[in-house]
Formats: sequence, structure tokens, C-alpha cells
Amino acid sequence: MTSAPSSVAPASVTADAGAASPPLVRFEHVSASYGGPAVLDDVSLSIARGAFVGIVGPSGAGKTTLLKAMVGGVPRLRGTVTVAGRIVGSGRNQDVGWVPQLETVDWNFPATVREVVLMGRWSRSPWRPWMTAQDRADADRVLDRLGIGGLGDRQIRQLSGGQQQRVFLARAMIGDPALLLLDEPTSGVDLKTRDEVLHLLADLNHGGVTIVMTTHELNSVAAHLPWVVCVNRRIVAEGDPDRIFTAPVLNATYNADLRIVRQDGAILVADAAPHTLRDALRHRHDGYEHAHHEHDHAPHVHPHEHGDAAAEAPVPHEHAPVAHEHEGVPHVHPHGHAH
Repeated sequence: MTSAPSSVAPASVTADAGAASPPLVRFEHVSASYGGPAVLDDVSLSIARGAFVGIVGPSGAGKTTLLKAMVGGVPRLRGTVTVAGRIVGSGRNQDVGWVPQLETVDWNFPATVREVVLMGRWSRSPWRPWMTAQDRADADRVLDRLGIGGLGDRQIRQLSGGQQQRVFLARAMIGDPALLLLDEPTSGVDLKTRDEVLHLLADLNHGGVTIVMTTHELNSVAAHLPWVVCVNRRIVAEGDPDRIFTAPVLNATYNADLRIVRQDGAILVADAAPHTLRDALRHRHDGYEHAHHEHDHAPHVHPHEHGDAAAEAPVPHEHAPVAHEHEGVPHVHPHGHAH
């Protein structure tokens, strides 16, 4: 495994690095549940120090559970999970930072940015009702590092989506973790914020932090990562997306008919099923056309689009090719569908 999405140069860590030194994370025949059917079933997986890993799969496939297992957050678990050489139990691991989905946060909670950041420290040490001068300095140092210095006294509900994401990154980073876990860090943000978050994670990874993140975004996020794990209760395959993003692997992962298009070094994953939904949304009823722009004439241009501004289409953001560190063939698990 290696590091860094997009155009940022990766750290010198490869999948083969695990052969020279113990992996930072190891799953050995892990099955997990929340009291019902198994969410993960007989999962074995190793993550090297310094890796940048994306976890993909359909909803309910066990992506978030895989992250929770690394911090002892799964109530029923068989097998062994080790992080930094220690077996994960019910307690918090000091080497791990956690960034939750923004949708799960109560933004009306009356807390300042600095207080939220320091929650990452207080959760690992005895709680105290005040912050010391050292606490304040340490929190401001992390905020500066993440590009939001000066916002320490602002209420978290007053921030933009990108700033909120950076605050929770800062909360995870205040303890200088070796491993950073992020659950859907680009969900619900705009394109500019998404790219900023990915470049920020690449910078942290280049500084030596191992990063594992879940994502639903195959084309805009996962395809740019250096190492991806495809999960659907089991590990279907893992490796460089240039090699494992194939129809057999992704169809087995998503239980869907997907088409993979490769052009000019880019990967596009699309639904190969017939456009039945499009036809259903554009159907005719009682002689009337439904209002989904089923028009034979030219598309309507709104009055506020004037002159050249209306004629100029937005230029899509292009990611520079990632300098991958992988030289070997990606690992595909025995029950996977491609090597």
C-alpha cells in the first residue's frame, strides 16, 4: 500500500513494506455483528504503516464496521484485530484518531472550535472543566496546521462544511495518532471542499500518518486513491484501483451490473443496466408529457445567464496522475473474482 490521492506525491510506503516490518493494522479471521446477522464474515486484512487506504462497498457491506473494529467499537467480534502490535479491546487505542460522518454531529451543541478539538485530548485523559494554557496552545497549533487558525473561539455551527470537517480532523489529530480513521469524509460537501479534504489528507499521509477512509464515491474519490479495499461482508479484493476496478471485482462487490470505462488514464465506473429509471421518469400519461424537460426543442436558458457567461461551460477539475508506489500485483482474496 502507498499514499496520497490526486497530484500530491506519495510517501515511500508500498504493499511490500509490510514484509520488512509488521503491519500497523492486522485483521485475522474477524467476524463481527451487532447482535443480528454477521456484518463482517471471516475478514483477514493487513494495512502497512504509512498507507493511504480507501474502503468501498455498498450500503450495509460493513465499511464503517471495519473502522469501528479498529477502535473496539463492535460489541460482538470473533477473531483478532491488532493495531500497532496491541490487540484491540473495548478501551480506546491511543494510537488511533477517529473522524465521524458530519451527518452524525449535533451542530447545535454549544461548543467552540477549540473546545471540540480538545475533546480529542480529554477523551484520553482525566476530564477537567477548564483548558490550560498548554491545551490552548496545542489546539491552536493543530488548527494552524489544518489551515483554520484563528477560528478557535467561533461556534462550530457557524462554520462552513469544509471548516467543520477540518475541525474534526483537528480533534482526531490533537493526540498525534499513528492511524487516522475517517468515515465518509467527503460525503455531503461540494466539489471544491472534497478536493481540499483529499489534498489535506494527502499532506497528513505524506507526514507519516496512516489513513483509512470509507467512501461511496468510486469515480471522484476512490479511483484517485493509491490502494482500495472492496468489501461486501468479506474482502472481495484489494489493490491499486487501476488494477482491481474491473467488472468482475466491482460486480461481485456491489451485486450490480457495472461498466468500467478507461480513457486517457482515467477510470469511470457506470451502471450498465438499461435506462429503465430514465424511461419511467419521462413517461407520458393521459396525453400529457411530465415536466422533466421532455422537449424536442433547444434547452431553455434562464434569463440570468447573459452573454459569454452562459456560453462558457464550466471546466471540470482534472486530477493529475497519482505516482503509485505499487510494483507488485494487487492482492485478491481467494473468494474474490479477479487477480
